[in-house]
Amino acid sequence: MFVIRRAKMDDVPTLLKLAKMVHFINLPPDREIITEKIFNSRKSFEKAAGIRRKDVKERKHSGSGGISEKTAAADLFMFVLEEAGSNNCLGTSQIVSQMGGPGAPNVCFKLEQREKYSEALKFGIKTTVARLYEDESGPTEIGGLIMQPSFRGHPQKLGKFVSLVRFHFVGLHRRLFRPTVLAEMMAPITSEGESLVWDALGRRFIPLSYEEADRFCQYSREFMTSLLPRGDIHLSLLPPAVRSQIGEVGPETLPAKKMLEKLGFAYDSFVDPFDGGPYITASTSEISVVKATRKIELGEAVAAPRVSGLGIVSVLHKDGEFAAVQAPYSVDRAGRLRLTRDVLDVLHADAGMEAGFTPMDEPKPVAKRSKKRAAKKTGARRGGT
Repeated sequence: MFVIRRAKMDDVPTLLKLAKMVHFINLPPDREIITEKIFNSRKSFEKAAGIRRKDVKERKHSGSGGISEKTAAADLFMFVLEEAGSNNCLGTSQIVSQMGGPGAPNVCFKLEQREKYSEALKFGIKTTVARLYEDESGPTEIGGLIMQPSFRGHPQKLGKFVSLVRFHFVGLHRRLFRPTVLAEMMAPITSEGESLVWDALGRRFIPLSYEEADRFCQYSREFMTSLLPRGDIHLSLLPPAVRSQIGEVGPETLPAKKMLEKLGFAYDSFVDPFDGGPYITASTSEISVVKATRKIELGEAVAAPRVSGLGIVSVLHKDGEFAAVQAPYSVDRAGRLRLTRDVLDVLHADAGMEAGFTPMDEPKPVAKRSKKRAAKKTGARRGGT
């Protein structure tokens, strides 16, 4: 059985290896940054559980607007997938409760259409331009979804589980999150880890490599607003191969994009200023998993034949520890969620506790035994005593 828990310091070496496999701006291959994220994540889970710790001093930050500073200033929840009892990180994902805000904008390009017409030639053109855009709305942001290669395409759809658990958590703790959720999708990257868009556009104004600019963004984004042009950037001046990548995602990111679109996310012409990857957003309350998630009381354990269907079930313990599983279930007449004993054990839960619940499909009704068959079995048992 696979379980999702909060990240812990023992996960740093594995998370560092995962970060080196995929180029993600919100999970860079930097031990110090990953450690900081786990530290912040632990505080955030404790806050969600109602713990107010006075022995932890808030870390001071420079106000430079870097990604690490923005995530440290917000609630950050880092999830880790493991096989139950193994303490072995197989995948991870994140939610940042609020990315930026007034005075600390997120920087991107907004793509806009321009129309021009020549009276002399009786001819007009349409062209796409990119304009620097500073978003101070401070949306909730999801990201950092990485799976170990050997567990991608798993029959239990573990990658999907690691992704959906974030929306399950948002549905349970809606007050901690913003009205809009943002996902910055990864654009196509070369085998050498470079971006054609950055080399053809961003690097014309900022004398850094794609990796250098991306890493520096963790500490400050001032260089972007200071050096990138404020006016229209005509994309028609870029080579066709570069233009074709703006607003597109790489092949590894396409399944994640399609899944998010099914949940209610949509693209609205905002792209990343580094690689041109699309920003897709959704109204938090309209995301299907968020809408379907609720809190429910756990009932007594039941035998495996008495459960069916599939749901995400989680428990946030009083000490801030978190556990979530995908498991078959049933709901009894009193409205309590019934799970098998092994599932309750993995969750470290008992009857009467409150759990989070997202039905992923409807359970099949459990067939009732006929009175004749039941009587026969009862008689057989009595005859053997």
